[in-house]
Amino acid sequence: MHLRDTAVLVTGGASGLGEATVLELARQGARVAILDINRERAEALATLVDGIALHCDVTDPASAAGAIAAARERHGVARVLVNCAGGGAPRRVVGKDGPMPLEDFVKVVNLNLFGGFNMVRLAAADMLKTTALDGERGVLLFTASAAAFEGQVGQSAYAASKGALVALTLQLAREFAQFGVRAMTVAPGIFETPLMANVGPEVRQALIDSAVFPKRLGRPEEFAELVAHVIGNRFLNGEVIRLDGAVRLAPR
Repeated sequence: MHLRDTAVLVTGGASGLGEATVLELARQGARVAILDINRERAEALATLVDGIALHCDVTDPASAAGAIAAARERHGVARVLVNCAGGGAPRRVVGKDGPMPLEDFVKVVNLNLFGGFNMVRLAAADMLKTTALDGERGVLLFTASAAAFEGQVGQSAYAASKGALVALTLQLAREFAQFGVRAMTVAPGIFETPLMANVGPEVRQALIDSAVFPKRLGRPEEFAELVAHVIGNRFLNGEVIRLDGAVRLAPR
């Protein structure tokens, strides 16, 4: 899928990995719609890349459908969806105050898994109606995490939701193959994003030490460059690519 003049949706596109993705895809000539709950940040970024900013709660079917419709009206049907919206605070299954409230688990799974699937089902429905370009109609891309493979203490909801995205990848690729729509996932490790701002120096150094090579945190532009490559390489389908410096988080 060529990016030049291609309509693209990036959820969670106003900050972190999503912001870097917006900048890279726009640099390569894509018409980018930034879908985020932070409308102000999205609008500031949209001004820089000549894109559009749309308020979107990925967990809300009406909000997601409205944002996709608005993007379609401005840019045409999106042939690429990059899901970067997600998150989750650490919480032990059983902590000092007793069992984790079930709603805490549900909230994270709702954002990461249900939100991602909500966007995929809506964006794919649009893609399937388009005319194939050299046999291809679109690309669906999830952002998972190294936690999908190496979940740590306190990451039950996060690891479960990201692991589910990994499991969905091949299934979606097979379901949409007949229509020329590819499904891929990138599973990043620890990246230098605003989420790291509240991490203390000792924890930060431990995270850096957990990487085999290079000994540093990932850079958002490295994630964005891989996303652009995945979109452009038509033989990549149904795969999950770890982007984590061969991180070794699990105790040995």
